Amino acid sequence: MNILRAKLYELEVAKTEAEKKLVRGGQIPQAEWGHQIRSYVFHPYKLVKDHRTDAETSDVDGVLAGNLENFIELEISN
Repeated sequence: MNILRAKLYELEVAKTEAEKKLVRGGQIPQAEWGHQIRSYVFHPYKLVKDHRTDAETSDVDGVLAGNLENFIELEISN
């Protein structure tokens, strides 16, 4: 019974991984320098730029406080 349970678990894990890979488009992003999602500039001016959507805002404090709605909406609409 334990062998059957283990095989069923392995099948379920493989199925879940295949679904995740399909959603990502088959690509696993690498965490490397230059692959950041957003850039934050504090001096001499304030700017937050989202590199996925090319959206920009000067409300750095709001973004750092968690106000990400405009970035999320643009990402969903693309």
